[in-house]
Amino acid sequence: MKKTILLLLSSAFIFFLSCHNTESPKTAVVPSLDKAAVLKQANKVFAVLPTESINSENPTSAEKIALGKSLYFDNRLSENQTQSCNTCHNVATYGVDNLATSKGDNGRFGNRNSPSTFNAALHISQFWDGRNKDVEQQAGGPILNPKEMAIPNEEFVLNRLKKVPEYREMFAKAYPKDKKPFTYLNLTRAIGAFERTLITPSKFDEYLAGNQDALNEQETQGLQSFMDVGCTTCHSGSVLGGNILMKFGVNNNYWELTKSTAIDSGKYSQTKADADMFVFKVQSLRNIEKTFPYFHDGSIAKLDDVVKIMGKLQLNKDLSAEETANILAFLKTLTGKIPENALMTEVVKK
Repeated sequence: MKKTILLLLSSAFIFFLSCHNTESPKTAVVPSLDKAAVLKQANKVFAVLPTESINSENPTSAEKIALGKSLYFDNRLSENQTQSCNTCHNVATYGVDNLATSKGDNGRFGNRNSPSTFNAALHISQFWDGRNKDVEQQAGGPILNPKEMAIPNEEFVLNRLKKVPEYREMFAKAYPKDKKPFTYLNLTRAIGAFERTLITPSKFDEYLAGNQDALNEQETQGLQSFMDVGCTTCHSGSVLGGNILMKFGVNNNYWELTKSTAIDSGKYSQTKADADMFVFKVQSLRNIEKTFPYFHDGSIAKLDDVVKIMGKLQLNKDLSAEETANILAFLKTLTGKIPENALMTEVVKK
């Protein structure tokens, strides 16, 4: 009986102490990321951005790049001299104009967003439907497009440029072995040579090169989430995209989430092949923070909305607010520095 009473008193005393314990409750301990493991996984999927983009069919030189830069900024490449390459692909704003679609020389708007020229030379192809193989070929398209720069034909722009003494000299220096350096092909190759200098490494490259502390905790967590949820199915390699064409809207009609006002059939418009319906080139995520608005029609203005839409459309996943915020933090690590030599200093005068 005494033992029972003592046991009851001891229990009551313990209960009394526990009720009056003023020590703050301990919070749950969340294990930190294994940074080394994340870096190892990332190196299997991504690659450090190359320092140069080489095209064996278009060897570069300082003279060719200088010519290409002048041409890139020159409004004489449009019929009414209102547009240059830089109008829609402004190097001061990461190679875009931050408009949903761009206005052409004649005042009409196109139906597709102007993608960034930064790092574009490293892509598998050019344009949203991938119809051109490289930046050299792409450079000639908008100049002759009636909805863009609206030049009537190749000879029109060449005859205009031939009247400029500086250009006669620059073409001769850029193509010293050519008997007739003033050709449309040489014009596009010069612009391509300049665009091949628009490469923007970021701190993510420092990270991939081995510095696991280049990304903070949230950025690293965002990278881990980016890989875990399946974003790397399309966004991999050195430019995190640009290397494949994929259907936009794997799990749903894209326009139902983007609220697009027009439905674009993508590559199908070029090939008329059923397999190419709603197929677009996967865009690079380099500098994605700066290249808004997004998608082929510029229908989405905010990057966090893009992350959630892509999760649902392509992966059939509803990303949590935390996952979205972390992935967004990671994507911002892909913002590089605009090359100083790319900014306009002086173009050939009229």
